[in-house]
Amino acid sequence: MKPNLSSHKSSIVVATQPSKRKSNGTEYIVKEPSTLLAYFQEVVGTSRTSAKQWLQHRQVSVNGKVQTRHDTPLKQGDRVIVSRGRTTGDLKHPKLKMVYEDEHLIVVEKKEGLLTVPSQAGSKETTAYSILRAFVRKQNPRAGVFVVHRLDRETSGLLVFAKSEDLQHYMRERWREIVTQRTYIAVAEGLFEKKEGQIRSWFTEDKKHAMVYSSPVDDGGVLAVTNYKVLKETSLSLVELHLETGRTNQIRVHLASKGHPVLGDRKYGHGNDFSPADRLCLHARVLEFKHPVTGERMHFQTPIPKAFLAVMKEPKNDK
Repeated sequence: MKPNLSSHKSSIVVATQPSKRKSNGTEYIVKEPSTLLAYFQEVVGTSRTSAKQWLQHRQVSVNGKVQTRHDTPLKQGDRVIVSRGRTTGDLKHPKLKMVYEDEHLIVVEKKEGLLTVPSQAGSKETTAYSILRAFVRKQNPRAGVFVVHRLDRETSGLLVFAKSEDLQHYMRERWREIVTQRTYIAVAEGLFEKKEGQIRSWFTEDKKHAMVYSSPVDDGGVLAVTNYKVLKETSLSLVELHLETGRTNQIRVHLASKGHPVLGDRKYGHGNDFSPADRLCLHARVLEFKHPVTGERMHFQTPIPKAFLAVMKEPKNDK
């Protein structure tokens, strides 16, 4: 069933209806199949030079997704919008890479060492949120980004942000319905007796919410479920992990509870002094979800980090 946003006060429109949002530009509805450049020249009547400048400056979107290629195919019914002002171009930051952007969402790949959001109110530390907020406000001073979910500072990988507060609430409230796949890659210490399986336990936090504890029986905590599969072994294990729940530090706690903490984990394992990768070897590799507005299946996948592959080539140096 497609999402129903009728309980929200926002201008978000369900996937079964056309968008009513007023765009900051000129909108065209494609009547015959074409390509962007040909459409602008033959139908809109603009020059080849102007059309290429629109694309270069990220002023063109097709069905809500920014397009920069002149040969992007168009089909009947597609909605093409040319914004009035130039945008600032692609996001350029050593710790954050743009993966996808449309008028509703932004998907990025975060590097290790970068917080998703500030650790405390009023902090001026650079975060994924602050980088994206500055990026969208260069395009539109009134624009904003809103955090849907988080990754730990030392975990790298895929994150999705909403472009409105109401969409943020909608996605958070229905996260388990919307998300169809979340896959992580980790390098874990030691060798698993069972090369594939499921870890189920109940999580509780200490009073300061600083540590998470795992219990194999229901002790009043929250259920956490992680499925794992060993992909490769040396003296370490390269593991693929699928989350059925999304608890704080879930993978790190679960692997540590099995005696195979994530390599480089200072909190639940032996820390970076034990890791030749000099980082926490945990990466959010795959994120798949149903677009909350269009209903489209969105699948994003990143490569296994080179640092992970490097440590799997050589035996661990025991100290």
